[in-house]
Order: sequence, then C-alpha cells, then structure tokens
Amino acid sequence: MKPLPLFLVLALALSWAVALPLWLGGGLNTPLLPVLATLMMFTPSIGVLGVWLLTRTPARAWARETGLTLGPRRGRTGLLVLGAWLGVPLLVALALALSAALGPASLDLGGLSLYREALRAQGLTPPADLGAAAVTQLVVAVAIGPVLNAVPALGEEWGWRGWLAPRLVSSNGVLGGLVLSGMIWGLWHAPLTLLGYNYPRLGSWAALFFTGFCVLAGVILGWLRLRCGSVWPAVVAHGSLNAVAPAVLLLGDAAAPPNEVLAGLTGLIGWALLAATGWALLKFFPVREPQPVA
Repeated sequence: MKPLPLFLVLALALSWAVALPLWLGGGLNTPLLPVLATLMMFTPSIGVLGVWLLTRTPARAWARETGLTLGPRRGRTGLLVLGAWLGVPLLVALALALSAALGPASLDLGGLSLYREALRAQGLTPPADLGAAAVTQLVVAVAIGPVLNAVPALGEEWGWRGWLAPRLVSSNGVLGGLVLSGMIWGLWHAPLTLLGYNYPRLGSWAALFFTGFCVLAGVILGWLRLRCGSVWPAVVAHGSLNAVAPAVLLLGDAAAPPNEVLAGLTGLIGWALLAATGWALLKFFPVREPQPVA
C-alpha cells in the first residue's frame, strides 16, 4: 500500500473504531465521551507511524520531515509559538465580541448565568464568588491550556500538519493542499460530528458544517507549519483553541444561549475571522511549497 492511502486508512478507520462505543449506546451523553474523544486524537499519529514503518525512513530524518524538530530557523519557530499562544485567544475573544454585537450571542457578564448552569449540569455547586472562578478558568485556559492539551494536540497535528499537509501542498499547491488537508481533517471528526458534536441543533449535518470550520482553521494551522518547518506552533494553536473556545462561551446568558452555528470562533462569524486571517497570512507572509515527503 502507498503511504497516503495507508495514512488515511489508519487515521480514519481507527477513529471510527475508538468512537464505536458512542454509536453502540449512549451517544454523546455517555460519560466515556471525553476519554474516547481524547483517544481519537492519537489516531493520526498512528497513521504517521504506519507510514514510517512502510518507508523505513531513518528516525532523525523522519522527525525533521514531519516537523517534530524546531525547524531550520528556531527563532522564527519560537515567535510563531508565541504568536499562536496569544493569537488564538485573541481570535476567540474577537469572535465572541462580534457575536454579541451582531446578536447571535447574549453575554451575561454580571450574572454569569450560563457558567452557573454549566457547573450545575456537571453536578457541581457554583462558588460564592462566581466571577473570580470564571476569571480563573479563563486565565488558566489562556496561559496553561496549550501545555495541558499539548500531548493530544500533538497526536492530531503530527498527522494533519506534520505529515499530511506538506505532502498535499507539494502536489496541489499551497492553498489547494491546505484546503484539501482541512477537508480530510474535518471528515475525520465524523464519528463525533454525525452525532451532533459541537453543533447539537444541526444533528448529523454538524459533520458537514464542522468540515467548513476545519478547512478555514486548517489553512492557519498549515501556514504555521509551513512557515517554520515545525509542527509545534500548530500544536500550541490547536491546544489553545481546544482550551479557550469552550471557556469563553460560558460568558453567555442562560436565558438565551449562544447560537453555536453563528456565534463564536466555530460559528459563521468566526469563519469570517478565520478566512480573513488565513488570507492575510498567505498574502503578506507567503510560504514555499515543501519537497514531497515519503
């Protein structure tokens, strides 16, 4: 089997295998969801390991080709890591502010009613000083989230941006390769999104909708990878996104919860921000097409 089909078979088939308990009973309501969703994130890396065993590339060369090193310009990689660490929360906050200004999200900064209801839904008693708790959670999400999420984020990014994106870019051009890799990334989520994950009001259509988000976000993550030759800025960005995006929505009003299809970075308003950011990065900080990876 050739490398690309092998990678896709391993990453996609294993994601379905991991998520199978959700389909056999309980769906997204099962307590196993966080564990299974985390395990799914490692299936793209298993795909990379499968290709490595197939090609028998020396370990050091494979690490360099798939972005596990810091790249040829470590200073640039460090700046992009910092930019991802700070830039993702900025995009998330801007998306929420626009959502509130345009109507799809109503904020309750005084009462924090949605945050209160989320705690109760988890069986927790809201603290007396709810505002301090919310601030602490947001600060932790921004400052430490990328570290806490680094391992599972690497599980995905080593596959999608470390190995797949450079290969597709080398044969389809920068924009075409990044869009195609984003589509594959989005469809990989199907075991969860077909159950309505991230967009419960859409039902199974969430799978198609989330793919649109993945294409736009994938352009930015792919740009980070190609700009420095390292996967680590994309790992930080992915880890930050997973930590911050859900946290800020807790600032909403429980009486009128945010419309997840429109609001936030994963909604249509966020899509516009991602599209503008991706266009600006590719326009003003272009990247070169990498040499084909085995």
